[in-house]
Amino acid sequence: MRQLLLIILLLPFTTPAQSFLVKNVNIVTLSTENPILSNQSILVENGKIQSIGSNLEVEADSIIEGAGKYVLPGLAEMHSHIPNAENGDFSFLEDVMWLYLANGVTTIRGMIGHPSHLELKERIKSGQMMGPRIFAAGPSLNGNSVESPQHGRQLVHEQADAGYDHLKIHPRLSMEKFIAIAETAKEKNIMIGGHVPLDVGLENVILNGFHSVEHLDGYLEAMLPHEDYKNSEKAGPFSMNFSQDADLSKLPELVKLTRENNVAVAPTMTLFEHFFGYLPASELKERAEMKYLPKDQIVKWAEQKQRLEDDGILAEEKVKPFLSLRDQILMELYEADVLILLSSDSPQVFNVPGFATHREIKSMKNAGMKAVDILKSGSKNVAQYFNQDTFGEIVVGKDADFLIVRDNPLEKLETLEELEGLFVGGNYIDRERIQSELDRIEEKNK
Repeated sequence: MRQLLLIILLLPFTTPAQSFLVKNVNIVTLSTENPILSNQSILVENGKIQSIGSNLEVEADSIIEGAGKYVLPGLAEMHSHIPNAENGDFSFLEDVMWLYLANGVTTIRGMIGHPSHLELKERIKSGQMMGPRIFAAGPSLNGNSVESPQHGRQLVHEQADAGYDHLKIHPRLSMEKFIAIAETAKEKNIMIGGHVPLDVGLENVILNGFHSVEHLDGYLEAMLPHEDYKNSEKAGPFSMNFSQDADLSKLPELVKLTRENNVAVAPTMTLFEHFFGYLPASELKERAEMKYLPKDQIVKWAEQKQRLEDDGILAEEKVKPFLSLRDQILMELYEADVLILLSSDSPQVFNVPGFATHREIKSMKNAGMKAVDILKSGSKNVAQYFNQDTFGEIVVGKDADFLIVRDNPLEKLETLEELEGLFVGGNYIDRERIQSELDRIEEKNK
């Protein structure tokens, strides 16, 4: 293997077969005992971390001079709505994958499945397309798509056999349908999670095999002294109108139940701040990152939110107590060591892929989470959730799946918004390539 004499900071897109030596970097370990390993070098070969040390003298095809920058594991978007490839056209999907990568998101969990997502997953895995590692959900299991308990069992078999990684539960499932799905999921050894159907309730989904609760759904309803939440006109979105009725004395027991059953939580804080928050659509649609999505999509989102505004649903006096309660629920789960998963819900109303991940990080910080635990929620926790040992940390033997940033993210989380480079799928992508792809997507959507 020849040694290249050229040492460069910005390396063009390369292939998995190459070897790389990343020199003079500080590694964020995500451990409390020794959070930073200073002045390290990392040898990457065939997409894997081959060695790490302070005095590595090894040959490599390409050398990246880190110059004291910081390296940390790639981030995850654990509640993504991957667009579908209509009629075999993957061009928009390719743009969305680049938006994730450009923001340091190297793993995504799709939450409403489609057969094209299985093809997308294989295209990325085989190197035909650049993109994050994908865990794909099957098509939604809800009160409309599941006709009977027996039909629910059939759908679980079909989705598991098709190769989906997990099942997504949506509203309006009866208890009988849900139990049939949950029991079959255990038989097929496929993960299950999602919304908490109102006729099932939080306790029942936790005790019957949910792996993750999305949106902090079900916690408010489980604390209410009445069942008016089943009346959508009275309750508002996610029972928002009843947030001040919650009996908070019930929360510790719900948190304990979650922890004891090893159920993870994907809070999607920023979705609620954007879609169901009191910031007006007229302001959100002007945010800088909106330029990376088609204009007609932004218009649709604005119309969706504007309807809620016009109906008085998003009045500040209604929304503030609801958002405050969500912060409180998140923090009690976090302080009880429930597994928290970084999840913004994107692309979704005013949540642009990748960019929304950074807004979610700010929301988690504002709620009270520590920086190291926020970073874990998008890396180490994700590997733990999927019971995978190939990613989530910068350790010899794991995938080369990491970000290079200028400053210490434990002290300045905002540094994640300006990547110097990243490794994903055995490839190194530099800042120049990232900006080139962003410029291309922006121009496409003018």
